[in-house]
Amino acid sequence: MEGKVLIIGMGLIGGSLALCIKEEHPDATIIGHDVNDQELRLAKTLGVIDELSPEMELGAKEADLIIISTPVTQTEIILEKLHNTDLKSNVIITDTGSTKEQIMRASLQLKEKGVRFIGGHPMAGSHKSGVTAAKKILFENAFYMLTPSGAGGDSEIETLKEWLKGTRAKFLIVPPKEHDELTGMISHFPHVIAASLVHQAKGSSLEHPYLRRLAAGGFRDITRIASSNPVMWKDITLQNKKVLLDIMEKWKMEMEEVMDMISEDDSERIYSYFNEAKVFRDELPVLSKGAIPAFYDLYIDVPDYPGVISEVTAYLAEERISLTNIRILETREDLYGVLVISFQTMEDREQAAACLKEKTNYELFLD
Repeated sequence: MEGKVLIIGMGLIGGSLALCIKEEHPDATIIGHDVNDQELRLAKTLGVIDELSPEMELGAKEADLIIISTPVTQTEIILEKLHNTDLKSNVIITDTGSTKEQIMRASLQLKEKGVRFIGGHPMAGSHKSGVTAAKKILFENAFYMLTPSGAGGDSEIETLKEWLKGTRAKFLIVPPKEHDELTGMISHFPHVIAASLVHQAKGSSLEHPYLRRLAAGGFRDITRIASSNPVMWKDITLQNKKVLLDIMEKWKMEMEEVMDMISEDDSERIYSYFNEAKVFRDELPVLSKGAIPAFYDLYIDVPDYPGVISEVTAYLAEERISLTNIRILETREDLYGVLVISFQTMEDREQAAACLKEKTNYELFLD
């Protein structure tokens, strides 16, 4: 496809989308805008974008596609500015925010102007941020949810999907309300729970000094998402507060049931509670990307002798396998292996496992 694409927000998502579009549509011109001039110029230097647009409105006027890749609260402000800008009659505007109902309401002003807005949410991310972390494979096999405004407009949806074809994502068309309910349960609510678990542990650490060391194993793993950007999660929580409050009311009721079965020593109900959770969790897809970015960990039961970590990383380096984190577990209850190595992709983890199986006799475990 030919034309001009304006991407507002040169972060991980915006930069990665730019790379995907450039790869699939080499004749297109990618224009970048960001309030951070340094990040914007870095995107140009790295070849992520073709042109700079320090003033958003100038780039918007000539764009055939506008992608708003900013925090959700900023998206509403940008929609207002676009409403007051002379745009092409056939321009398509989309966003990448994690909440949709409020954004879709804010986009109604564009609809009145005759401009097509299609809500978007690529369900992918990374432990890294900024345009330097952008990569073409970020969205590969991930769900990319689209929330059109009202009925009709199928041709615009197909045009947007064609522009985004290079993401290699799996597109789902859902109503905005359903989107927020789904992401509220499987993404937003877990972030609240993870943060609350960490808060509770922090309080207990004042009384129990060893807690920090003991939490370095499984507890740190299951609360990993609590390390996410607090500014972003403040915005998401407020944007999706109605859904979250409803889920939390149901959670309170469930916790009261759990407290009852424990206080009554009801071993049968307690067993069923854990067993039903295990069965449902074990049936969840392993190879699919979901709402929360997956962590591709490899657990290795290594012997305790000097240089063993250097030995493992040297084998991986020989095969040019990149890793994102490496750590030793002191507490390993319900976990396998003393050494944990994290990878960016499942392919990297599988390649690493094959490499270490060939070169060592260490036991390897995947979760």
